[in-house]
Amino acid sequence: MEQNILQLFPLEQRAFWKRAMQGRERLQEIRLRIHRPVILYTGKREYFLNPAGALTEEREEAVCMDRQALEAILKNICQDSFYAFEDELKQGFLTIAGGHRVGISGQAVLNENGKLRTIKNISCINIRIAHQIKDAADKVLPLIYDNGALLNTLILAPPGCGKTTLLRELIRQVSEGNAFGRGQTVGVVDERSELAGSFLGVPQNDLGIRTDVLDACPKTEGMLLLLRAMSPRVIAIDELGSREEMEALRSAASCGCRILATAHGETFADMERRFGIQTPELKRLFQVVLCSQKKSGKFLTELLWRESRIPL
Repeated sequence: MEQNILQLFPLEQRAFWKRAMQGRERLQEIRLRIHRPVILYTGKREYFLNPAGALTEEREEAVCMDRQALEAILKNICQDSFYAFEDELKQGFLTIAGGHRVGISGQAVLNENGKLRTIKNISCINIRIAHQIKDAADKVLPLIYDNGALLNTLILAPPGCGKTTLLRELIRQVSEGNAFGRGQTVGVVDERSELAGSFLGVPQNDLGIRTDVLDACPKTEGMLLLLRAMSPRVIAIDELGSREEMEALRSAASCGCRILATAHGETFADMERRFGIQTPELKRLFQVVLCSQKKSGKFLTELLWRESRIPL
């Protein structure tokens, strides 16, 4: 992990960043903002960096990022060619080797139709460090199978509460096979490159031996494409965001596919407000609904609903 992250920085900055990341296995984000302190986020707290590259909680000791240093980092990430990465910059992030993700913000540039063409004068970089936790789904697996058959499952959670981590591991275990069911072909529509962390089309995270990934494709189109081209037994998507995506999932289910999906929220009422879908309709599509939350610094997943005719 450390070596992949270090490659983001120009050679003259790497000694500083190597000291900053030394042994930081739970490092989650590095936030770089022009004229603002550098901030590192771990699983439980945030730290500043002092000029020597050591962690500190004291704001007055913090080193600030200047424009020249930030532009040098961005130029290095883009391998001296912003044009080559224009399509990815338009999405607001780049995925690098190792599945890590570099988010950017700055000045939006629109085309003649008022659509986002690219982002220039970048003033903030957010390096999100990928962590695959291969036991994250162990306690959930018994809830989503019935006599060897995978059940359509929806994971609800507020932002930052582990739903993507949980879904990633469910995909891997469903693909590989586990104590509750045989391995199945899984089609993943990874619109934001967070599940597979694909780099040059190759998944950097382990999603299992029977998993096919469609990277950086809108979910509605991607689900239809996978159904036509890859014949998946299971369709998996992260962060349902529209009624159209929900309808595409319904179409996949009607074709005999099992469903694994996540969405922002904590209750059925949240889903009704977000998608305009009544709870009975939602329960007809999903046989299991889980809720993931962060409590006392730990991610916990609880059963919100399971179809009553299916025994636990």
